[in-house]
Amino acid sequence: MSASTTTKGTVSVVIPTFDRADALERAVRSCLAQTHPVHEVLVCDDGSTDDSRARMQAVGDARVKWVDGARAGRPAIPRNRGIAAATGEWIAFLDDDDAWRPEKLVTQLQRLEGSNCGMACTNAERVVPGEGSKGPYFQAMQGPFDAAAMLHVNQVICSSALVRADLLRTADRFPEAPALRGLEDYALWLCLVLHTSILYCPEPLTMYHDQPATSVRANSISIPEQRDRVLTWLRGTDAYARAAAPLRRAVDRNLRAARRAAGRDLFTWLLLR
Repeated sequence: MSASTTTKGTVSVVIPTFDRADALERAVRSCLAQTHPVHEVLVCDDGSTDDSRARMQAVGDARVKWVDGARAGRPAIPRNRGIAAATGEWIAFLDDDDAWRPEKLVTQLQRLEGSNCGMACTNAERVVPGEGSKGPYFQAMQGPFDAAAMLHVNQVICSSALVRADLLRTADRFPEAPALRGLEDYALWLCLVLHTSILYCPEPLTMYHDQPATSVRANSISIPEQRDRVLTWLRGTDAYARAAAPLRRAVDRNLRAARRAAGRDLFTWLLLR
């Protein structure tokens, strides 16, 4: 019996896209080639003006569904539309310029069955356009990730994330505020890790195409300021309010440290105003 027939869980894939028809087709075909068949691939448009929609129709697979949307310029918005439309028991995220190895989903699902984790991620092969593979993105990293590990640094590549749908629907979704553009995935993972650990598969099961010049993180603000923005948002979520007291204190400690490192005034970082 094949691995795909013994592994439980329907998977909805959410792919936000804008004017990347060639890369998008590669991403979608990598979903359809999974040894654990996907339930649906939700291609969530952000106002594309190229032939992406026609290319998706030409794929000829009813599981590929186009989710219309006007141009917003922030990946959180089409991703959240995808979460709302998804009908699978698990929701996987994939950027339109990345791709998966065929065994990506089955590996995650099999390992999740023997764990108490409601989310999983993988290592990735880092690919630089014009230069080829640069090897695994992470070196010698150990999982699973708890809140302490994730509060220190984001250890989840968005295109590798697989999350239980019911857990996602009780979280606060990806924040859509312009100030969190490029940080929205880390913000959501922090919401989730306050209530579940994250299983990590060390194999590079995701193909991560690293294009710094065109990334939404290009010309980014400093690391302390990024952490300040993310943790400030986190403190206002239901996930933070429902978290155990020690976890809330850990969030507050990390926020104070971030604000101090960012050069905020004493009153702001000490009292968290």
